[in-house]
Amino acid sequence: MHKEIRLMSIAGARPNFMKLAAIAKAVEKHNVSNATPLIRHIIVHTGQHYDEKMSKSFFEDLGIPKPDRNLGVGSGSHAAQTAEIMKRFESVLLQESPDVLLVVGDVNSTIACTLVASKIEYSRAAQRKRPLLVHVEAGLRSFDRDMPEEINRILTDALSDLLFVTEQSGIDNLRREGVLENKIRFVGNVMIDTLIQHLEKARQSDIKKRLGVPERYGLVTLHRPSNVDQKEVLESLVDCLVEVAKKIFLIFPVHPRTFKNIKEFSLLERLQSAGHILLTEPLGYLDFLNLIETATLMITDSGGIQEEATFLSVPCVTLRENTERPVTITEGTNLLIGTNPEKILKAVEEILAGRGKEAKVPKYWDGKAGERIVKVLCATIRQGSSI
Repeated sequence: MHKEIRLMSIAGARPNFMKLAAIAKAVEKHNVSNATPLIRHIIVHTGQHYDEKMSKSFFEDLGIPKPDRNLGVGSGSHAAQTAEIMKRFESVLLQESPDVLLVVGDVNSTIACTLVASKIEYSRAAQRKRPLLVHVEAGLRSFDRDMPEEINRILTDALSDLLFVTEQSGIDNLRREGVLENKIRFVGNVMIDTLIQHLEKARQSDIKKRLGVPERYGLVTLHRPSNVDQKEVLESLVDCLVEVAKKIFLIFPVHPRTFKNIKEFSLLERLQSAGHILLTEPLGYLDFLNLIETATLMITDSGGIQEEATFLSVPCVTLRENTERPVTITEGTNLLIGTNPEKILKAVEEILAGRGKEAKVPKYWDGKAGERIVKVLCATIRQGSSI
């Protein structure tokens, strides 16, 4: 009988932190209740997002315990960043020798640490096998392999032993790929756990007063390379936002990558002189959640924001040709529009006219996904199913 489970969780980028917060909270609740086995939670921050606005403030806002290890990787090309994470993570894994390695989402940190753990060789003297590999938010597919995240998702799922899914499409995709049924668990959405846990606190934020925003406003995020790395695409989207701002005030917290390209492509003045577009630095989680909840609409290319908007019943215009989160369309508020300015403007006009989509909260998006994950992990270890 295991008296203690050594659980190592990996976080590297802003979306990971929101998901990790729910896991950390569920582990804390499990341990406080004196349930057995107790869980020793080891948090590793890869440093993939190292900017304070993109990293440190999220740990503080979400009450995530200080990471036990920070690999300090920083930015770089996909190959360089992934390789550097792998190199730095291997020694940490060997030193800590966890029973379970838990990764979340689809960023480079997710696949890099999974690859290392799948090939790790503990010493024979220690009589330890590799950790149980667990992927939270498994099975999501955009079916667009030009997206780096899609490659990360597919490979991480292929290597993992337990696959925790957020929606029915995840189960369907994994079955289609031949994954054994006993590896799949439908637990719900840990990011919604975090949203529910922090919504009341977010409502206390004075961000709207600080920014001086009107009662009706739209909230914009753009960060995907396909939207911001090519001048002609980004210029078209900037021009479209200028047109949208003639209909409704826009708040645009600008991702560092996006801001760099806006400046490089000489588009900053166009945005600043448009009127009714407020550019800000990236916002902390609580401030941003406060703005989402009362927004008239969202314009985004983020996967996670599609989910948050669905839960909060905020109309969402997604500037992508595909989504790995189809439940936000079939049951939620999400409109998958692409980057055609005419279609974007038409969608915005429909929403402003009160003809946005009716929505419901998807199954198991109830704030208890983290608890379900911890319960399954404990049962799995208890049954001696670790590899």
